[in-house]
Amino acid sequence: MSIRIGILGYGNLSRGVESAIAQNSDLELAAVFTRRDPASVKVRTAGVPVLAESELLDWKDKIDVLVLGGGSATDLPVQTPKYAEFFNVIDSFDTHARIGEHFANVDAAAKKGGHVAIISVGWDPGMFSLMRMIGDAVLPEGKHYTFWGRGVSQGHSDAIRRIEGVEDARQYTVPVESAVEKVRAGENPEFTTRQMHTRECFVVAKEGADKARIEKEIKEMPNYFADYDTTVHFITKEELQRDHAGLPHGGFVIRSGVSGMEKEHKHIIEYSLKLDSNPEFTGSVLAAYARAAFRLASEGASGCKTVFDIAPAYLSAKSAEELRGKLL
Repeated sequence: MSIRIGILGYGNLSRGVESAIAQNSDLELAAVFTRRDPASVKVRTAGVPVLAESELLDWKDKIDVLVLGGGSATDLPVQTPKYAEFFNVIDSFDTHARIGEHFANVDAAAKKGGHVAIISVGWDPGMFSLMRMIGDAVLPEGKHYTFWGRGVSQGHSDAIRRIEGVEDARQYTVPVESAVEKVRAGENPEFTTRQMHTRECFVVAKEGADKARIEKEIKEMPNYFADYDTTVHFITKEELQRDHAGLPHGGFVIRSGVSGMEKEHKHIIEYSLKLDSNPEFTGSVLAAYARAAFRLASEGASGCKTVFDIAPAYLSAKSAEELRGKLL
């Protein structure tokens, strides 16, 4: 029997989840729920109903896992704890500074309802988090460094679009190349946040909007832009569609450490991603963790989890025998 997946929201990330479900024979898209007029939303999977969010609780017995496709700025802090009481849920909450607070809220709701919630799923937080943890465990004498981009950050772009007077926006995260070179050379430098990345924003302002205010709000936004050198470009809608329609991203995690009784040997661990489509890759990670949530719930687990808590085998559609035979 297929694992029945529901999706709340139908933006870029949710479409990525939909395409991932289509590639996994043990997953089935049961329904899409939206805050928009359902008649205005056309999904790509034949026969899948699109329903109003107000109908979601009527599907408690028809959905095995609910994937939340909203943004971290305002959607997920409300939606994930709200629905974790009634469904097994997955989200991609990516405001690193608030993960502890979000975890506590979701954990209380999930335990109240006896469901499994897995938060902050994606590639960072998510896959990169795992690499940082493994690097730290294997090379405890060392430092880890994470570089993102150059690529479009969905969460940061969404945060800009929430600013009054903004019609659309794309935000690119750009590594500082000199910082990358020092890390790869094994120098183990100390960096401030500002020394590792810059942020470049391309913004379409609504007619008559105060561009100076918008730029100020972007550059001073805590958790997103305040700690970075940020450049804001105001462009037309046509320029955004022509030059920034794609959603590429990527990055790398580096662990630089030493071994030996005298700490005489240097080691570098590097894990990198080069993504044509940030939302489609993130959606693929969410789909794999939806499988894990279903399996954990079937075993009687409840409460909030992160990627650190999930055994890798729970992510795979392959049996334990297949994993040992083909991948071990």
